[in-house]
Amino acid sequence: MNEITVVGGGLAGTEAAWQAAQRGVPVRLYEMRPRKMTPAHTTGKLAELVCSNSLGSDQVDRAPGLLKHELRTLGSMIMECAAAASVPAGGALAVDRDIFASLVSAKIEGHPNIEVVHEEVTHIPAGVTVIASGPLTSDALAAEIAALTGAGHLYFWDAIAPIVSLESIDFNIAFRASRYGKHGDGTVTAPGENPGEGDYINCPMSRDEYYAFIDALVSAEMATLRDFEINTGQFFEGCLPVEVMARRGRDSLAFGPMRPVGIKDPRTGRRPYAVVQLRQDNVAGSLYNIVGFQTNLKYPEQDRVLRMIPGLGHAEFVRHGHMHRNTFINSPLLLDASLRYAPKARAGAVNTVTHDSLFFAGQIVGVEGYVGNAATGLVAGINAAALVSGQPLVELPGTTMLGALCHYISHAEPRLFQPMKANFGILPALDNPPRDKRARSTLYAQRAQRDLEAYRASSPSLSIQAAAAVDLQAPV
Repeated sequence: MNEITVVGGGLAGTEAAWQAAQRGVPVRLYEMRPRKMTPAHTTGKLAELVCSNSLGSDQVDRAPGLLKHELRTLGSMIMECAAAASVPAGGALAVDRDIFASLVSAKIEGHPNIEVVHEEVTHIPAGVTVIASGPLTSDALAAEIAALTGAGHLYFWDAIAPIVSLESIDFNIAFRASRYGKHGDGTVTAPGENPGEGDYINCPMSRDEYYAFIDALVSAEMATLRDFEINTGQFFEGCLPVEVMARRGRDSLAFGPMRPVGIKDPRTGRRPYAVVQLRQDNVAGSLYNIVGFQTNLKYPEQDRVLRMIPGLGHAEFVRHGHMHRNTFINSPLLLDASLRYAPKARAGAVNTVTHDSLFFAGQIVGVEGYVGNAATGLVAGINAAALVSGQPLVELPGTTMLGALCHYISHAEPRLFQPMKANFGILPALDNPPRDKRARSTLYAQRAQRDLEAYRASSPSLSIQAAAAVDLQAPV
């Protein structure tokens, strides 16, 4: 009981290990890569990002930004590394994925209280354990979790977007600009100023170009998915393949990831009919991912169809998009708000065996987005350390974004449970809320920050961090 086992070296697992280790508790962190790779990862580094390189909005009056602020307040290692590896992304936080993974790996591997073991875990470990095995949990461990929880299956499907090289983009057509001229540093392009310093590369489309592209997209051949049919609906709405979105209607992309609001084509001075945006993917600025274009098209079809996008006629695809399995449990039946395994009795239950020293974190609990994964890892790591140290477990106020996420995944309707990302809709309603959406968001953020500070001041499991913290700096 004096040591914690963490299974999984992604965002949730590394954050959980760091939080426990910073509180003076020995941690053994298991990551099966590179000994056993997944279909989506390419390296053995910890916290390798396989989908987008964006961690979402960094503005505190936006739900993802509020969650980031709370994590920084609570001493998140992932937020520290993300800041050090950041690249321009407007009002969002995006990172050079290679530098980010290197920073996290250095932090974890250099911590005196953490031992990293590159082996596959096939059974649920004894003792205090955090399972943060992520969307690509190995078949053996997934079977063990399914047996423990009595679940029929633990997965849906996810998709990732392609990446192209900067030098292959045609800037006779494409141009740099941020929506409404807003930059990541808060400045706005002034009248007459060169707009070419925007954080995104934009590929504008005319009406005819857009509809020709849509017709090609919906008729393109998709890769075969084992044991899965695309129409079963077993995928998270926010990660739908672009071809699936296009089949919902010919204008669905023009009102979705290709909406042209806030963008003017410098060649015409007018807003294009549709626009494809590319976001910087590494610090060097040599790679860009196609925003919102996660796809399951066959690779030759991606080459053919995506090169119809104006400015990408000769695009070099450094990484093609593809789909992969995403594993999650029915958390409302299995977890409490501390993320400890505490199954609820239910009619027809296969197994309600308790495991008082087991915690879950990351996508496997049904949160979406990189920051949500890290956030649940932070909670699970703090609480695993608290359990070892005889401290009370942390259940953050439901008025905070992190507290609301933990409450949602532990209290949602089990029959309808689907992965959830940070959003103001899961927070308790305000007293006398203003009608203006931005004003409401600001009040939500102010209440969350106030309640988090009050809770932190009263929680011994949070306050021990300052006394036990190890000051470590990882090289870039």
